Amino acid sequence: MSKTVLIVDDDPTQRRLLQAVIEKSGFKTLQAESGDAALDKIAGANGGFIDVVMLDLIMPGLGGMDTLAELQKIRPELPVIVLTGRGSIDAVVAAMQAGARDFVVKPASPERLIVSIRNALEINTLSTEVKRLNKTSQNTLTFDDLIGSAPSMRSVVAMGERGAKANIPILITGESGVGKEVVARAIQGASERSGGPFITVNCGAIPENLVESILFGHEKGSFTGANAKHFGKFQEANGGTLFLDEVGELPLDMQVKLLRVLQEGEVDPIGSKRPVKVDVRIISATNRDLSVQVKEGRFREDLFYRLNVFPIDVPPLRERREDVAALLEHFVKRFNAQENRSVRGASPETLTMLRGFGWPGNVRQLENAIFRAVILSDGHMLKPEDFPQISGLTPIIPRAETQAITPETDIETSDDTFEILDRNGHLRSLEDIERDLIQFAIETYSGHMSEVARRLGIGRSTLYRKVREHGMDVESKRGTG
Repeated sequence: MSKTVLIVDDDPTQRRLLQAVIEKSGFKTLQAESGDAALDKIAGANGGFIDVVMLDLIMPGLGGMDTLAELQKIRPELPVIVLTGRGSIDAVVAAMQAGARDFVVKPASPERLIVSIRNALEINTLSTEVKRLNKTSQNTLTFDDLIGSAPSMRSVVAMGERGAKANIPILITGESGVGKEVVARAIQGASERSGGPFITVNCGAIPENLVESILFGHEKGSFTGANAKHFGKFQEANGGTLFLDEVGELPLDMQVKLLRVLQEGEVDPIGSKRPVKVDVRIISATNRDLSVQVKEGRFREDLFYRLNVFPIDVPPLRERREDVAALLEHFVKRFNAQENRSVRGASPETLTMLRGFGWPGNVRQLENAIFRAVILSDGHMLKPEDFPQISGLTPIIPRAETQAITPETDIETSDDTFEILDRNGHLRSLEDIERDLIQFAIETYSGHMSEVARRLGIGRSTLYRKVREHGMDVESKRGTG
C-alpha cells in the first residue's frame, strides 16, 4: 500500500511543487495550508492513514513549532520532517529536540526529499516492530495490534473483547494457520491478567507418556528419571493464562484430569501428597470439530461443555481477502527489519494475485510466502514472479543444469511439485514418491502434523513413523496457532 504524506505549507506554489515530487516517487499526498488545518486532518476520520508529515516551520497563525508540539500530543509516533529556509539552524535544532525526525532546507532537491521520507518511514517501521515485540514478550498485546478490518474479523475482535472482561474459559476454533494464538494473546492483553504469564502448550506435540508431567508437574523421585521437582504448565501460568493449542489431541485419561482442574482450581502433581491451588485462565484452541469427536467417543462431552463456554471462531483467510493488503504490509515491515531489506510493498497485479489465491494454509502460509518473496525480490516492489508457487511465472531450472546427476539426484523437482517419472521416463519408486508427497504436505501446512495427517488420510503415529523412516526435518517447518 502506498504511504501518504501530509504537506503542510502556507505557500500554494510550494505545496504543488512538493506534491509533484512526492507523488512521482509513488507516495500519496494530502495538503494543508496551515497548522490548524493539518491538525484537523490528522485528528479526523482519515488521520490514521497519514504516515509522514512535511511541516513548514514559518507559517501565519499556528506556526510550525506549535503545530509540532500539538502533533506530539495526539500522534507522537507520526514522523515529522520540518521544512526550513537557509540560516535558521537554531529553529532546526529546536524542532529536532521537539520530536522532528529530520529537516530539509528549502529549496530542496527531489532526491533529498524522497530520501528523508523513506528514512523516516524505515525508522518508524523499526520502532513499531520493536514495540510489537515488546508487547508480545510482556504479554500485553491487545486487539488494537491485530491486523485486519474485514467484517468477519471485527466480529472476532468484538467477541474477544467481551470474553476478556470475564474469567470464563474460551474456545477458539478455526483452520490451521488462521492466528488462533494471536487472538488468545490479545484476549490476555485486554483482560485483567495483562502482563501476567502466558503459557502455551501444544497438546498434539507432547508424547503421551509425558502429558501428565508437563501439564501438572511432578515431585522429585516420583518416577524413573524424575531427578528434580518440576512445576507443570498450570503452575507456570498461575496468575495468568494457559493456552491449550490443539486441545482435541489430549488423551482421554488426561481429559479427565483437565476437567478436575477446571472444576476445582487445583492440580495434582505426580507424586505429590496434596493438590496445589492454581489461578489460571484457560483459553483452548482447535482446528477440529470437537462436537464430532464427542460423538465418536474421542473427546469427553463434559470437558467439551466446560471448555466451550465462550466460543470464538476465527475465519480463514479466503473469507477475509480484504485483509491481505494490510497483512502483506505488516509482514513486509517485519521482514525488512529482520533481514535488512528495503521492500516497500507489492505491485497492483501482485496484490490482485494474492487476494485471488485460496491460501489453504491461511495467514501462516501468507507469512511464509511473503518472507520468501522479500528474500527473492531484487527490487523495491514485490512482483508476481517473487511468488513462484502461486504465479507459476518462475521457470523450473532442471537440476542437471546446477549439479552433477547421480542415481540419487537425477529427478527434476520444484518447490511446489514432485515428479512421478524419472529423467528417463520411468516410474519412480513408491517410497520416493511417498517421501516427496509427505515433504510437500509438511511444507504446505507449515509442519502442523495433525493437519498433515488429516489431509493425507493417515494416523499421526503412522505419519511420524514415516517421517522418521525418511529422515525428514519437521521442526524447521513447524508453526503455531
